This record gives sequence, C-alpha cells and structure tokens, in this order.
Amino acid sequence: MGTLQSSPAPAEYCDLSEKTGFSFEQIAVLHKRFKQLSHDEDVLRRDHFSEIPDLASNPIRAEITEAFFDQRNFSKNGKGKVEEIGFEEFLVVMSHFRPPSQHMTNEQRENVRKEKLRFLFNMHDTDNDGTITLEEYRHVVEELLSRSGALEIETAKSIADAAMLEVASISVGHMEPDEFYEGITFDHFLKLLAGFEIDSKMSIRFLNMDTITLCK
Repeated sequence: MGTLQSSPAPAEYCDLSEKTGFSFEQIAVLHKRFKQLSHDEDVLRRDHFSEIPDLASNPIRAEITEAFFDQRNFSKNGKGKVEEIGFEEFLVVMSHFRPPSQHMTNEQRENVRKEKLRFLFNMHDTDNDGTITLEEYRHVVEELLSRSGALEIETAKSIADAAMLEVASISVGHMEPDEFYEGITFDHFLKLLAGFEIDSKMSIRFLNMDTITLCK
C-alpha cells in the first residue's frame, strides 16, 4: 500500500492531487489529520477511527469505518478488506467526500456523482456480490433523508418505505407485501437515487479538521 513515511514531497503532492482532485493545501491538512489519528504511525487501523467524535455518534459508523478498509474504494478492481491503510489509501477514500469543483463539466460532475453513489452502494454491499437487499436500500434512503435536517426520522422512514415499493416495482413488477426481492443492482440504485442531491450529504469540512464530518 502507498504509505508515506513523512509529509509528502512536492512530486508526491502532484501525484496525489491528480489522483484525488484535492489541492496541495487540502492534502497537507489531511496528512496532518492522518498522523493525528494514527498517533504518528504510517498506517491507520480500525481502532483509530473510534477516536473521531463525530463518527462515534453516527448511526452508520461501522459501515463508514469498514469503507476505509474496503479495497474496492481505493484500488481498481480491488476486492476484499485489509487490516490497515496508508495515507494514499486514506486520501483516495476521503476523495469520495470531496465537493465537486465549480469548474467541472457536466460530464465530470456526473462521474463524481456516480463515484459517490458507488461508494455508498459498496458500503451496503458487504458481501461484494453486486447487490444490496431491499432492507439495506431502505436504510440508505432513510439515512440520506434524515440527515437532510428538514425531515423527522419517522417521515424519513415513511418515504424510505415508499422507495422500497418503488424499487420493487421497477425490479420485479408487482410485489405482494409478503414477497421478498433478493437484491438491487447498482444500475437500479443509480436510477432510484437520481433525484437525491448527494454532494451535500457526502462531504468533509476543511476548516475544522479536529473532527471529520463524513455524512452531514
């Protein structure tokens, strides 16, 4: 893995910036935060994430933590989990929470959106079989809606339940209440979340890196 022994050198900044879209200043801030979390070690492990206050109160903290060790999120054609990650892997995963640049083309913006949704999909596709269950999809929708700040939890649950019926009708046509559909593909996931404004719900704050906000 791409661990860095100390602060990235200028050439490494260029490579990391090109790979993640972060500016040199943002890379420096995130490297400092990485070293704080790892207690100045060159790798991060799962137990380090338990020390992030905002993450401790997040209802999907386990899924978020596991996402950092899921090779699908930082390696092309990656599969399976790892026990520790270096700064480069940390930075690539964090890039999924980077707000899109104002100078992006519509095509680039759509690609960023798809990458964010793929990351979100992977978080719930824990067995890496290319599908998530209806219940997992319900959890995704409920989480996104309740974190918008405009909806009460029960209202979010009701909308999530309606979304489950919608995905069932798209996937298998009419579905009786006692029937069960085994999985939702990423293509279905993209269509069903076409109306969600994902950028504001998957973001990081750079002005206060004492805590990391992974999902607002």
